[in-house]
Amino acid sequence: MNPKKATLIGLLAIFLWSLIVALIKDVSSHFGAVGGAALIYTLASIFLFFSVGWSSLRTFPRTYLIGGSVLFVAYEICLSLSIGYSNNNREAIEVGMVNYLWPTFTMVAAILFNQQKASVLIIPGFAISLLGIGWVLGGEQGFDLPNMWGNIQSNPLSYGLAFVGTLLWAAYCTLTARIAKGANGITLFFTLVAVVLWIKYFLMGGGGLNFDWSSSVSLVMAAVAMGFGYAAWNVGILHGNVTLLAGASYFIPVFSALFAAFLLSTPLELSFWYGAFMVCIGSILCWFSTRTRKD
Repeated sequence: MNPKKATLIGLLAIFLWSLIVALIKDVSSHFGAVGGAALIYTLASIFLFFSVGWSSLRTFPRTYLIGGSVLFVAYEICLSLSIGYSNNNREAIEVGMVNYLWPTFTMVAAILFNQQKASVLIIPGFAISLLGIGWVLGGEQGFDLPNMWGNIQSNPLSYGLAFVGTLLWAAYCTLTARIAKGANGITLFFTLVAVVLWIKYFLMGGGGLNFDWSSSVSLVMAAVAMGFGYAAWNVGILHGNVTLLAGASYFIPVFSALFAAFLLSTPLELSFWYGAFMVCIGSILCWFSTRTRKD
């Protein structure tokens, strides 16, 4: 494939992922947190089956098949339900921002467990990312610990799931880099997420799912963003400009907040944007720390 075309496809993935927070929140408002998430991952699995395909389980290293499945499924459930359980649109955007700490934690995990070499830039990068989240959660006052703690206490389940999800995804990325050996289990993993969510849905009592034009459009858009986002990213990373894509991906928190604010009709004050950019800058510093180390 032409590298420029592949890079554009990879950039499309960044755009699609930036829509996920808003779309998951919208779908959950129609079908509930669990039912909506189950529908999204079911439809996304179908999209992935026809776009990426299904890899034979025999090609997977056993450790990656088991460990990767558990970590991926747990992360996606934490991501979708943290947004779905949010009390309002503003909270959904904040929860999504907590999730975007994962690049920073992934770099730290790579240093601790994969012997990734890094410079001292990792320290300010990590600190700025955490400070940025504090700024986001502090509300109009910016970095304000009482306000931040009050926000978290208003819905500890959503914020807790988002933070745990961040750690799970960092662990998944670290594990994949070590033992995947080129195996791509995305279609399998998405299918497993859908199965687990349906089991949870029916254990909770199930109930009818009311489809109409608005809810159906939201569902299809969310599944496309989720499923085709991964498929497009895979093409970009394999055949495109990886450096450009990696750099652009670190601005997903800002893009995500921008699209969510627009699609969910939720204005965000200047202090929120300060925090969002700090999360991006911190992640970029962490990434640079692994590129500037001299052996």
